[in-house]
Amino acid sequence: MTIVRKPSVVYQFYPGDPVTLEKTVKGMVEETLKKEDAIAIIAPHAGYVYSGRVAGAIFSKVRIPDNIILLGPNHTGLGKSVAVFTSGEWEMPFGKMMVNSELSHILIEESVYFADDPIAHLKEHSLEVQLPFIHHFNPAASIVPITIMHLDLRSCIEIGKAVARVIISYEKEILIVVSSDMNHYESHETTKKKDKKAIERITVLDYEGLLKTVLKDDISMCGVIPAAIAIIAARELGANGGKLIDYATSGETSGDFNHVVGYAGILIK
Repeated sequence: MTIVRKPSVVYQFYPGDPVTLEKTVKGMVEETLKKEDAIAIIAPHAGYVYSGRVAGAIFSKVRIPDNIILLGPNHTGLGKSVAVFTSGEWEMPFGKMMVNSELSHILIEESVYFADDPIAHLKEHSLEVQLPFIHHFNPAASIVPITIMHLDLRSCIEIGKAVARVIISYEKEILIVVSSDMNHYESHETTKKKDKKAIERITVLDYEGLLKTVLKDDISMCGVIPAAIAIIAARELGANGGKLIDYATSGETSGDFNHVVGYAGILIK
């Protein structure tokens, strides 16, 4: 029996009608932009009206291979700390995206941190909202969805290195896609200042500095743990650095500059 993960936030975070969704995504991407090869990217996961421009910018910039490891925060508290959706399909308005069962199980075999757990994914939006962009640029792409709760530095290092080992040994190209928003619910100016500090640590691949900066400066970056893991993996895979592709806050859309969320699109290669 095939497990089908139904959309959780369709009609809330993005359009549910296939034609409207396709038109929306096309309006947020640049089809003719020269694509770059990347080891990892970071993309936001808010409603498209707020973060879609930034998501579109980063997905337009990177070449999307056939295999995607999706790392995102667990907002719901359901399930295991590092939960892998190991088989089946994720339904979306465009159709269904296949889960790469082979790659999922290789990851689980590589590290005790990974757990086979679909429950954590039932109501989690952070990975779901990435799928229309991935599918737009590569309808053949398969995914390994992984949600992650808070972890200590040692755990991040072990998981990041495990991801890198799997990518090195796998015979097909893999892109790591991290789903994360940046600072939450402070003013536009405060959020920009805080996010700049975190983005600087990401672009120099300083995962420990990123974790320390987010803690010290009280930056409510929800995907900081997935981002740190991706940076660790990218360094193991020979990454040279990151590049900020686009940045915005929700205030630029809503007009409320007192309580905003920050969004960054970052490419790591």
